Amino acid sequence: MTDVSSALALLERGTHEILLKEELEKKLASGRKLRIKAGFDPTAPDLHLGHSVLLTKMRQFQDMGHEIIFLIGDFTGRIGDPSGKNVTRKPLSEEEVKANAQTYREQVFKVLDPDKTIVAFNADWMNKLSAADLIELAAQSTVARMLERDDFEKRYRANQAISIHEFLYPLVQGYDSVALEADVELGGTDQKFNLLMGREIQKHFGQESQVVITMPLLEGLDGVQKMSKSLGNYVGLDEPPGTMFQKLVSMPDSLIWRYFELLSLKSNEEIAALRQRVEEGANPRDIKMELARELITRYHGAEAAANAHRSSGNRLAEGELPEDLPEIEVDFDGAQAPIGAVLNRSGLANNSAQAKDMLSNGRVKVDGEVIARDHMLASGESYVIQAGKKRYARVLVR
Repeated sequence: MTDVSSALALLERGTHEILLKEELEKKLASGRKLRIKAGFDPTAPDLHLGHSVLLTKMRQFQDMGHEIIFLIGDFTGRIGDPSGKNVTRKPLSEEEVKANAQTYREQVFKVLDPDKTIVAFNADWMNKLSAADLIELAAQSTVARMLERDDFEKRYRANQAISIHEFLYPLVQGYDSVALEADVELGGTDQKFNLLMGREIQKHFGQESQVVITMPLLEGLDGVQKMSKSLGNYVGLDEPPGTMFQKLVSMPDSLIWRYFELLSLKSNEEIAALRQRVEEGANPRDIKMELARELITRYHGAEAAANAHRSSGNRLAEGELPEDLPEIEVDFDGAQAPIGAVLNRSGLANNSAQAKDMLSNGRVKVDGEVIARDHMLASGESYVIQAGKKRYARVLVR
């Protein structure tokens, strides 16, 4: 186990809220192995980095020696989580739940250690509860308390339907914490009501209340809206290594530390050292590449991470030639050819105006060196030319 102060500092990193921090500190100080729970309803099997924020925090607990419970809500998934919704969710079929749950298991073990993770399904205990048990559970809250939820309150005021079974969702999620004897439960900020319900229901069943840790939503690559496939600002966990690399090294500099904070398993000290490098003049792109390699290693393996830049479309940025470097021949009269005309005739620029613009902005390299607008190329020679980030070719001037 890690010492309490350093453990707490790491676990606090990136969190939105810890309820209650003093309780977490007390639990960590006890020296016992804590039971850390996070539930996932298998409603969409196609995960991106935004979904991995909770998993990363779970892995930090796991690396400290605590017991991780990855709860698949095969029962609650058939109710449909009302959090953040303005309409009743369509319940999933049992077949959909099983198919999605299998995909979740395959993807989450790229973050969590499968040998040290308990996978649980809440149908295992919920299907055993009697009608009397459910009535006892329902008695632990009131309609007024349920309507305190922001999403329920808005729907009620707008005269939108709220089904009775939706009230059961936070109660069942709370009972999961009883069944698993959870010490800590993790969830997104939109889950706060449900997570706190777990504390109340544990008290009713004579258990010590769990600590609640809420994690923020991850901003997408646009740096503004939350990461979402529908918005196109995402990095998918199953995307090819080269695609992941390209997306991550192209993200705005403003996202660097946010992504390290929420997605990296590096220590606080390691991240502080990276910050120091940037303050001392290091290129932020180099720091993004370090994060990209860490994440690609996690999801695709070390070999894929080492070679990701070769298929990212930006291979010349590190002075390496791609295996598929196209070869182009251009004809000119005379012993020399202007670089602008070569760019235009070879198709490395769309037109002469674009060629002039790239040259003026230092975005053209010949054999690895940035060249000026008046640069001339000798006839009979071959040159590796890079125009912008993604256009490159071996050009023979004849």
